[in-house]
Amino acid sequence: MTAMVTRYTGKAWDRHFFPRLSKLEVQQIAKDDALIVLPVGAVEQHGPHLPVYTDTLIGEALLTQAFELLPDDANIWLLPPLSYGKSTEHLGHPGTISLSADTLMKVLSDIGSSLKLSGFRKLLLFNTHGGNTDLLNMMAREIRIACGLDVFRLDAGALGIGDSLIDDIERKAGIHAGEVETSLVMAIQRSWVHDELAPCELPDFPAETSCLSFKKKAFAWVMDDLSSTGISGDATKASEEKGMKMLVAAGNIISEALMQIAAFDMKSLKKERV
Repeated sequence: MTAMVTRYTGKAWDRHFFPRLSKLEVQQIAKDDALIVLPVGAVEQHGPHLPVYTDTLIGEALLTQAFELLPDDANIWLLPPLSYGKSTEHLGHPGTISLSADTLMKVLSDIGSSLKLSGFRKLLLFNTHGGNTDLLNMMAREIRIACGLDVFRLDAGALGIGDSLIDDIERKAGIHAGEVETSLVMAIQRSWVHDELAPCELPDFPAETSCLSFKKKAFAWVMDDLSSTGISGDATKASEEKGMKMLVAAGNIISEALMQIAAFDMKSLKKERV
């Protein structure tokens, strides 16, 4: 009999994948220090050269790398990725499937409520799509208030995993399907990248302004405001070697963050008054 090909391998999926547990195994998890990780990505256009699954694919790979570095007995559990996100800025481009803000908010609320009913206390929203960021920041607090969970946030795009490998221009404007994301997908799923179609397109910010930038979130934009190819960055500079270096760097950063979050006690923030 031919062995079946499996999609995911490694500790994240073999030992820490929450859905593989039975109800009795879930019941037996020590809830006091258990951390549940919910990856949130997107299915949206990433130019002519990358798959529409790019954001979710990258999230899966980063967490796979990070979980390999965790102790075997780490009480940290991975939920299936929430593959669809708020991608309204890419609507109209073929392949983009977006949830509305209201729908995504309700889904996140329901997941938080369900985890609470199962006795869990800590939830990490791990995001790999920039269009989700503001909504997830808001919902982290809403879930905290509504469910009493300790809710944490981690955005892969804010970790700077590729900063040492790209130039200043790319660091400023390479926010979508550029050098970083293309390099990562090359390292993760090489056959899904169409190198011959990789474009370079960067928005032309006014030279005299210091307030307009993506990081400062000084203006609202949709992709058609920035680009005709559907990207913002230089995908022609990407390489599989750079992507591998980014994966290694991300694994180290994220695994350390997971352990710190799992050990953190929210009650420790407030000092007792004498």
